Amino acid sequence: MMLDSKNKGMKIAGILHFTARETIELCENGAVLVDIREEYETAARQFSVKNLIFLPNSEFNEHFNELPKDKFLIFADSVGLRSKEAVKFLLKNGFDNIGNLAGGIVDWERGGYKVITDSSEMLHGQCTCMLRTDKGKKIGFK
Repeated sequence: MMLDSKNKGMKIAGILHFTARETIELCENGAVLVDIREEYETAARQFSVKNLIFLPNSEFNEHFNELPKDKFLIFADSVGLRSKEAVKFLLKNGFDNIGNLAGGIVDWERGGYKVITDSSEMLHGQCTCMLRTDKGKKIGFK
């Protein structure tokens, strides 16, 4: 499905970057938002859009070929950096109907767009090695 994105987004270094508002409009017209954040990042805050696929960055290289090529795909993460790298990778691997959500879920929320939240899954801690949820679930990094 080719969407008309001519009047949306900003092309920088061959990659289309969309604002949250543009992404919502595109998703309302059939585009799919692909959230590449890890499970511990999506447990507390999720994008509230109709067409959403979760594909954690840690599984991306194994499963990117399972993404629909007949849909316009917009990639998202926390701030738009890992998703931009995913778009660059996909452009080199035969995908062309894709874009990046500039600013990720951080700018999405800052713009006042709807987010599905589970406050019990919010992460707290003094450093990344000590992160845990309100439920006590540890999310330690090494």
